[in-house]
Order: sequence, then C-alpha cells, then structure tokens
Amino acid sequence: MTRRHTLLALLVVLIWGVNFLAIDAGLARVPPLLFVAVRFLLVCIPAVLLVKPPRIRWWKVLLVGAFLSLGQFTLLYLAMGLGLPPGLASLVLQAQVVFTVLASALVLRERPSARGWVGIAVGVAGLATVAVSRSGAGLGVLPLVVALGAALCWGIGNTVSRWSGPAGGSALSLVVWSGLVVPVPAAALSLAVDGPDAVVAGLAQFVASPAPILSTLYTVVLGSLVGYTIWNGLLSRYPSASVAPFTLLVPVVGIAAAWLVKGEAPTVLELVGGVVMVAGLAIATLRMRRPAASVPVAVPISD
Repeated sequence: MTRRHTLLALLVVLIWGVNFLAIDAGLARVPPLLFVAVRFLLVCIPAVLLVKPPRIRWWKVLLVGAFLSLGQFTLLYLAMGLGLPPGLASLVLQAQVVFTVLASALVLRERPSARGWVGIAVGVAGLATVAVSRSGAGLGVLPLVVALGAALCWGIGNTVSRWSGPAGGSALSLVVWSGLVVPVPAAALSLAVDGPDAVVAGLAQFVASPAPILSTLYTVVLGSLVGYTIWNGLLSRYPSASVAPFTLLVPVVGIAAAWLVKGEAPTVLELVGGVVMVAGLAIATLRMRRPAASVPVAVPISD
C-alpha cells in the first residue's frame, strides 16, 4: 500500500473512531431508534439517485440490510442510549470479527485454522474481562449485551453479504440500497417503544439544538459517505488482508477520543481486556508474511 493510501486508511480509522462521540452527542437529545431512522434516511435518499442498485436478487439485498444496517445500528444506538460509553462501544463492536468467523464456519463452511480458533478464544477472554470490569463498577451489563447483539448482527450481515456473491457493481451500491431497509422499521419501532410524543419532541430537537444536526451531519457525511467511499476505493485496489486490519485501530481512536473529550477514563480491567481483545482479533485475522509471498486473507468488514 502506498503512503498516500495508508494515510487515507488512517483517515477513515480516525473518522470512524470519532463517529462514536458524534453518535453519543446526538443521543443526548434524540431517542436512539428515531436517530437511526433519520441517519439512514439522509444517507440513502440522495445516494440512491446516484448509485445504481446492486445486480443481485432483491431478497438478498433485504437480508443484508436487515442484519448489516437495521440490526447492527438499532442495537448499537440502543446500547449507547442505555449508557454504554462511546469509547467502550467502539471496542465491543469489534467482536463482529469473532461472530463473522463463527457465522462463516456454520453457513459457508469456512473452517477457521488453529490460529483462528486461538485468536477467537483470546478475543472472547478479553471481552469477558471488560464485562467483569463493567459489572464490578456497578454499571450493569445490559448495554454491553445489547452492543454484542449489534456485533452479532454485523457478523451475520458480513456472512450474508459474502454468501450473496458479487453485487454486480461497486460495494457501495449494496451498502446504499440495503440501507433503505432501515428508516421505516426504525421509525415504527421508535413510535412503538418511545411513543408519538417522544418522537415529535425528538424531531423538534433538530430545530431547537445544533447538537443533533451536527451529529447527524457527521455520521452521514463523514461516517457513512466519505468513510465508505475511501474504504471501498482501497478495497478495490488492495487485498482485504492489507486493508481490513486497519479496523483494529478504530477502538484505539474511539477510546482515546472519549478520554480526551469526555474524560471517559477506562478502568485498568477495561484497558487490559481491550488490549487482550484486540490482540485476539489480530491473531484471528492477520497472518504472518512468508519470505516468498504473502497469502491474502479475506476479512469481511462494515461500519
């Protein structure tokens, strides 16, 4: 990878790491499910006019959207709405790597190597350490469990996306068109869970306060459109094994940003668990380069 493309990959890592802070800022005033609906409405409606639909069966597009977009982001926003700090959320969501490997083994018969199983075990141990720290601090584990549900949906979505085969166009087309699955169900769930009064009050916040507007602009323009455009461009030029490992840096940026901006200092156990978890994910997804040649490893990703 050239120096320019490496810097672009690091820019995406920075954007996605800070994205959790942007989400957290908006959730202070807007109900989580409503916020998801607004985000995807603004991402998809202009984009579908510019991006051709993927050339795969429509039910496969719906299935990808149900897990990769609707399931992942509604549960992530709910977890953060329940009190999961943004830095910790950026870390827990990376458990998607473990779920992707397991789902691929069950559905696609892609059996992990011995190294992969070791990496999964190490990653789970790190995640368990974080959970112990959360429960010991009296903060509860429900937000953590909900965030793990988001990671599970991400992992299943990755597997469904790979099972669906080539999208017959850019990878962005599948992201955009599958995202159309989100706005109506998310808005309906918000009406059912939060009630009409809360939805109306939440929509009013986009006029009354700059925080939801700035948060939405960041997640839509930078987190979704700019981030995915750069990321998909890199994936079109290089093997996924050269690009995907950069996602391991996202929780590093997320935790550091939350620490600097919000004073969200992680406990010693959370730091230890985070380091162990990232190490496990690295073991599971990275391969040592051989002197003769490197062997590409396909690692599905999403944000």
